[in-house]
Amino acid sequence: MKGLAVAASVLALAAAAGSASAAFQSSVSRISADVRERVVGSSWHSGCPVPLRKLRYVRVSIHKFDGSKRQGRLIVHRTQAHKIVKVMHKLWRADYPIRRMRLVDAYGADDDRSMKADSTSAFNCRYVARTSGWSMHAYGKAIDLNPVENPYVSGTHVSPKKGAKYADRCCHRAIIRAGDKVVRAFASVGWGWGGSWSGGTRDYQHFSTTGG
Repeated sequence: MKGLAVAASVLALAAAAGSASAAFQSSVSRISADVRERVVGSSWHSGCPVPLRKLRYVRVSIHKFDGSKRQGRLIVHRTQAHKIVKVMHKLWRADYPIRRMRLVDAYGADDDRSMKADSTSAFNCRYVARTSGWSMHAYGKAIDLNPVENPYVSGTHVSPKKGAKYADRCCHRAIIRAGDKVVRAFASVGWGWGGSWSGGTRDYQHFSTTGG
């Protein structure tokens, strides 16, 4: 009996350890010297509307498509950092999958390359496509989530091209739909969704403080 009790205790401890290792983890920090070296001249450059001191490096736990658990990385505005941690915690608890979450600098700050890789990303000092106006990404106040499964759709144009099969919003567990757990999570911190735009354009991957 004593042996059984010891075995039961060991199993309980192992279960607790497993649960702890699977717990959501996050951190928010200033832009460190090594991250600064990586982003300056890439996603950030002189003339950007937000100085580096107003940006924060955020790490959060994510569920990958293959069921594994990893730490994703984002850069966002300092006023939004803890809000985004809150959102990502909600998505973690809901088991929402994210293929990958890397700084856009991993793709040379090229938005098209980042989307093609289906990488969830936030800060990138760039203009809105085909305009001379700053994107909300340039302020660290926007996130593109699983861009292949949630593409930008305007008429017959779909970006990234790999997302064309999801333009009709079928069928993948990472697809975002009106009123679902993802939209509600972002709405809880005041962020709007590009999938609710009026007219013939929908940016299903896009969330921002303005919704635009």
